[in-house]
Amino acid sequence: MNVYPFVEAEKAQRRNVKRACELLKVSRAAYYAARDGQPSDRDRQDVELTVLITAAHKRSKGRYGAPRIRAELRHQGHRHSRKRVARLMRQHGLRGRAPKRWKKTTIPDPAAAARADAIRRDFTADAAKTNARWCGDITYIATWEGWLYLATVIDIASRRVVGFALADHLRTELPADALANAVAARDPAPGVIFHSDRGCQYTSAAAESFFASLKGELTGNQAWPTRAAACRAIVEYIAWYNGTRLHSTLGYRSPAEFENDHHDTISKVA
Repeated sequence: MNVYPFVEAEKAQRRNVKRACELLKVSRAAYYAARDGQPSDRDRQDVELTVLITAAHKRSKGRYGAPRIRAELRHQGHRHSRKRVARLMRQHGLRGRAPKRWKKTTIPDPAAAARADAIRRDFTADAAKTNARWCGDITYIATWEGWLYLATVIDIASRRVVGFALADHLRTELPADALANAVAARDPAPGVIFHSDRGCQYTSAAAESFFASLKGELTGNQAWPTRAAACRAIVEYIAWYNGTRLHSTLGYRSPAEFENDHHDTISKVA
């Protein structure tokens, strides 16, 4: 929005230009430069920053809001305030996709034996503890062909999806396949703890945050005519989530970067 005409109107009424600029949060130098037909340094910088913001927003497929856009720009060496990034995004109609509020759908199995909480509600991120605490859960995605079910296994230490399975059924094989895929991918040492809700598929999850992101950033934003199309999109999203998506819990790093940073540190010490 061009606020300079308002300043000009105040000036025409012989009012205080300095005060008008302060109220509209623009500098007097920018006002006089705009009046003389020359963009101010700040305006030129905003144009350049907007180009970077738009590119970052496009790379995220429209998923990133101001905090993650700012974090990505910082990774590239561009340091700007969150308020400035948010202001430019608003001005150009750019917004992120907020994770949807998670609705718990697990149905407890009344016949399941009670299990002790082996991780003691410790869901803190710590790259030094990968392959020690895993969690799993199931969600469902609506398609025109019927429900598509997704079971995931997430390493609590890095929030990385280490295993998953997709199927058109909710039988026990679904989470079993997800867990088998996680074991094959990570080859954990004996003693890894697998934590999940006491549902009829799992018998003992802390994957709500991932599912909220998945549905807010992908599956909840469009119709899915076929299960196959939804499957392809979910597989692509999980790869992006693990390797690229910036997580606030991880200091705005991806799970892969979070783990790699730790391994690099260990290598330097050794």
